[in-house]
Amino acid sequence: MAVQPEGAPCWADAMFSDLEGAKSFYGDVLGWTFAEASAEFGNYTEAYANGKAAAAVLPPMPGQEGMSQWCLYFAARDAAATARKIRENGGEVVMEPMQVADLGTMCLARDPGGVMFGLWQAGTHEGFAAEMGEPGAFCWAEVFTREPRKSDAFFPAVFGYSAQQMQDHTMDFRVYNLGERPALGRMEMTDDFPPEVPPYINVYFGVADCDEAVSKATKLGATLQFGPMDTPFGRFAALTDPQGANFSVIDTTRTEGEMPAMTDVS
Repeated sequence: MAVQPEGAPCWADAMFSDLEGAKSFYGDVLGWTFAEASAEFGNYTEAYANGKAAAAVLPPMPGQEGMSQWCLYFAARDAAATARKIRENGGEVVMEPMQVADLGTMCLARDPGGVMFGLWQAGTHEGFAAEMGEPGAFCWAEVFTREPRKSDAFFPAVFGYSAQQMQDHTMDFRVYNLGERPALGRMEMTDDFPPEVPPYINVYFGVADCDEAVSKATKLGATLQFGPMDTPFGRFAALTDPQGANFSVIDTTRTEGEMPAMTDVS
């Protein structure tokens, strides 16, 4: 896969106190297989969907035990320059750009509303190799935030996105586009979200059968938050894994209904 354009979602990983438990759970639910843990990089362990790189799991950093959450990385041609744009637009750089051998350069940041994300300037590791939409592969992601106006100003300013607002009075949902291609969604967190749930990026992984994936996940200790539900984009469900990391599964082959009306936002 070629290096992704600036601002394209290009990788995802998550920290787990019980790394073997996470591997067992996601292996069963998403069909992932795993590489050997890399002692050189803190037991960072790559996951594969149909033999192609799909994501990674890793042990927590000191002081972050029990704080599992998926982190989505956006492609950056120059991570240091993008980090400056993050600061200039009210975001926070949590971890300065750091070169990871010849694999690439990573950076961790938060938007002004507290949403954590990463940057990845590709070296020999270009990011996702599994094809979007195939079972186990990254499929989509949405910023869940209580401060949507902050995200709406920040992400387009940093990554050059254009935006479209969904015409639906029941929810505040926006899509950030990279050229002609949707790159990222943004959903306002309502009172349905408990106050202790921080803002985050919800990552969707493809599955062959949404209901079967939900059944496996809940039997293994996951909590079903929403769904399964049919939409024009596919049948999906939102879950929290046994260690507290939120994610969604979607079967993009099973669609229902008309695409929602969208309005360009200047």
